[in-house]
Amino acid sequence: MSITESKIHYDRIIETVVLLLMAIGTVFVFSAGATVRGGYDLSQFYNFTTIKQLIFFPLAVAVMYVVSLINYHRFSIMDRPPGYSLTPYLAALALVLLIIVLFWGVERNYSKRWLDLAPGPVYVSFQPSELAKWVMILFLAAYLERFADEMNLFWKRFVPVCLSAGLVVGLIVIEDFGTAAFIVMITFLMLLYGGARLWHLLSPLPVIIPAFVAAILASPTRINRIKSFLDPENMQYQARQSLIAISTGGLFGKGLGRGIIKYDHLPEDTTDFIFAIIAEEMGFAACVVVIVLFLVFAIAGMGAVFRCRDPFGRMIGIGIVMAITLQAAVNIGVVTVVLPTKGIPLPFISAGGTSMLLTSAAVGVLLNIARHGDDPSSDDLLPEPAMHRGAAR
Repeated sequence: MSITESKIHYDRIIETVVLLLMAIGTVFVFSAGATVRGGYDLSQFYNFTTIKQLIFFPLAVAVMYVVSLINYHRFSIMDRPPGYSLTPYLAALALVLLIIVLFWGVERNYSKRWLDLAPGPVYVSFQPSELAKWVMILFLAAYLERFADEMNLFWKRFVPVCLSAGLVVGLIVIEDFGTAAFIVMITFLMLLYGGARLWHLLSPLPVIIPAFVAAILASPTRINRIKSFLDPENMQYQARQSLIAISTGGLFGKGLGRGIIKYDHLPEDTTDFIFAIIAEEMGFAACVVVIVLFLVFAIAGMGAVFRCRDPFGRMIGIGIVMAITLQAAVNIGVVTVVLPTKGIPLPFISAGGTSMLLTSAAVGVLLNIARHGDDPSSDDLLPEPAMHRGAAR
């Protein structure tokens, strides 16, 4: 057997795990969306999460496979094949949408994070901050590739990328503190991996920390969440109900569809707290299965990343794997009350069209990296060595 034939097919592992997670999500969103009222009224289509999830599941699968056909070098800003870069256009679109949502966004749960698309009985909404999160990863990867040999220059290279990230975070933090903090964390990790000096990364803290403290103090809801987290006796209703669901599930749960916490006891049961529904209905065993699937995704994703011959592919891949894995960890931490309550969906499982479609698109990029990043025939697409670029200048 040749070396090529004996290679682990990381792409197949990744797509299998993602399909399983999306299938699990569809089943439990359908279960969590059960109502004692019964019946469906298409004039209130948006309120029927279960119907939307049945539509978004196959659509997300299609998006994942279509995006996996796109050469990931399309997101590079280097002058090389296959031509123009998609990243500047995506970045411009994300910024425009972030500005638009501040003025014309639809308010839900006391936050204006959504833009309504195709208004009417079956209207759908879009969350620009989700797009900005993934575009930020592409932008950072492209920037770090383009200026790989200059990232030690504080004012010339490090400050501009921090200001770019700060602009995005500043537009998001107004209405979505969790996503803004998440982008800051991903930016820090990618810059650290991309060669930025540690003392450079620590230098913005005198600005970042007061800004985030001010954002927390400006919102009574955020303050109450932190207070209740620090004082278990005054735990928030949502966190308490989540723990009740988890504790009553036992080892193997009450049975699929037999949970009761979903009947108006646990807010956001189909979205941010879907993991609690899984725990109640299928027990600790099902929770372990979900966690193991995310661990397998992380291991296979990192395997594909480190087998990639292209530094740009590695940088994008690491950003995607970190974003999905960390988001899953944060969501599970919130549901189990290890972390303060915050609206962070569980990737592939929580209901939500924007999150599901964009995360699936990100996985599509990762699949393309896994399939072509280690192809020796793509050596002509690799960036020119730093010393040669310097000589050319």
